[in-house]
Amino acid sequence: MTRVNAQDVKKAFGDALNRVAYAKETIILQRRGEDIAALVPLEDLKLLERLREEEEDRLDNAAADAALAEPGENIPHEVIKAELGL
Repeated sequence: MTRVNAQDVKKAFGDALNRVAYAKETIILQRRGEDIAALVPLEDLKLLERLREEEEDRLDNAAADAALAEPGENIPHEVIKAELGL
């Protein structure tokens, strides 16, 4: 992983793009010494998106499990929809 000033990447964007696309390098862009963004290979972005979706699914499942564990009667979704006229 390389850290580069954003202005330097702006001057040589084609080179940075090739390093990311073909050498599979991640480049962290900095402004005033602070990390502000990253150029990552597309494969890494796809992996990150899959991980986010899996985490969202895990959280949704945990919330559903918690709701089902609450005391009281569990009312099926179809019954609620019918009562609301949906």
